[in-house]
This record gives sequence, structure tokens and C-alpha cells, in this order.
Amino acid sequence: MRKRITVAAVIGLASGTFCWFLLQHLHQNAGDFQWAMHLAERLLGRQNPYDTPLEQYPLPAAFVALPFLRLPPEVAAGLFYGISSALLAFGLTRENYGRLRIFVAFPYWAGVLTAQWTAIIAASAFFPLLLPVTMMKPQVGLPVFLTRLSRRGLLACVFVAALSFAVLPQWPRLWLGQAHNYEHFIPLLVFPGPLLLLALLRYRERDAWLLLLAALMPQRWFFDSFTLWLIPKSRWQILLTAVFSWGAGIWRWYHQPANFTEVGRAAVIFLYLPMLAVILFRSATETASAGHTEPQ
Repeated sequence: MRKRITVAAVIGLASGTFCWFLLQHLHQNAGDFQWAMHLAERLLGRQNPYDTPLEQYPLPAAFVALPFLRLPPEVAAGLFYGISSALLAFGLTRENYGRLRIFVAFPYWAGVLTAQWTAIIAASAFFPLLLPVTMMKPQVGLPVFLTRLSRRGLLACVFVAALSFAVLPQWPRLWLGQAHNYEHFIPLLVFPGPLLLLALLRYRERDAWLLLLAALMPQRWFFDSFTLWLIPKSRWQILLTAVFSWGAGIWRWYHQPANFTEVGRAAVIFLYLPMLAVILFRSATETASAGHTEPQ
């Protein structure tokens, strides 16, 4: 346990510091985390939290941001991403330290640039009481919620949802009113996305449903796919998918996408199809392990 805590703390400190440095150097304020801080600030000021068309997060995201409001934005975002990474690392090492290789995947580093939620959403797969974070970015969190649901996790989500309604009963209407501003792609609907339906050949596996559900969700950028790295378990699976994922980063480095369909096609080719290969071609032993539910 002491070793796990130490490793998680080191990863959290390194990732949080790097996130803070990038946000400060690139003048990104708090990155994507600024919208959770915006919600929290408006709630404390008894103002409409959806006073801008750019605010596209559900109200529960404000609860996460409340402890960080007194900090400079870049520091707050760095702490958020560092804590998220530490929790994920601690959860991964419950089984073995080899799974820490998922931090090499390109979507994780794409998330560092803007202090994204995907690391903590991935971490919620290991800690039922953390499952409410899947509500903070539901287009990314819903596949994790549905494939990692437990009694304690569900109760925690109900509690957070009830608290949000007590604070602002009309928030779902205000939030959904912003939905048309969300530019996105749906992986399954972007060629060669329909190939992902082959995951149904493994319909008894939880990982197959995680892949399919994620492919049905509207997404904006490569960082939204990081939760897919809950699928690979062995060294070769993680390294294969992580190395291949950098194809998306190289593509973006040399190419300015004209629309989100192009982004979606790159995500399908470099992120989703390798995960499909992992699900379809892993051994019987690995398949049995993939169907195992993490301790609750």
C-alpha cells in the first residue's frame, strides 16, 4: 500500500506540475477546468451559471471546482489534473504496476494541455464513491458509468444529483439549452467507424460494451477517448494501443482539420480500431481477465 501511494503521489505531482506549467506558458488560464470554476463562482454569487453559450458542463461539475476557487486558475487546474492522475495511478496499481503504461497514450497528454476530466473519469472505474464524476462530463462518463456500475456508486451518484437539484432545480433545462453549441463527432458514424460494431462478437465482455458505448457518444477531441485505456490489460495490449495512438498526435501536428468529421476519422483509425483489435484478438485467458469486475 505504501508503495502504491508513493507511486501515485509521484505521478500526480509530476502531471499536475506539468499541466500547470503548460497552462501558464500557453496562457490557457485554467484550460477546460475553467468552466467548472465558472459554474462554482456563479453559484456562490447566486447568479445564473449558464450565462454564456460556452458553458456546456452539468451543474455537478461545480462541486468539484469549489475547493479550488481561491487559487490562481493555472494552479487550480494543475492541482485538479494532478489529483486526477494520482487517483487513476492508485487504482491501476491495485492489479499490477504494468497498467501504469496507459499514461504513455496520446489522449492522456492531449488532456494535460487543457486540464481535461478524462483522467478522473477513468479513475472512477476503480472507486465506486468516485463514480459521480462520470456525471461531470456525461458524453465521456456514461460508458464508464454503465460498465462499472455498483450499488455504492449508484447511491453516490443519486446523492450528488439530488444535491445539484436542491441547489438549482432548473439546471438541466438551462444546461440542455446549451447543447446545440457543442461541436462534435460520433465515432460510430464516421467512416470507418461502423467497423466498431464487430465488438458485438464479444458482447459478453464488459470491455466490448465500453468501446461501443464510447463510440456512440458525441465527442470533440482526442482527449475524450482516454477512458478507452481501461480496455487493454496486458503489456502488449497497452503498448500497442498507446504507440498507435500517437498517430493521431502526429496527424494533428502536420494537419489542420477542416471539420470535426476529420478529427473523428483520425480518432477512429488511431484510437478506436486498435482497441477493437485488442478485444477481438486477445487470448482466452486475457478475455476471462477482461470480464473480471474490479473490487468494490
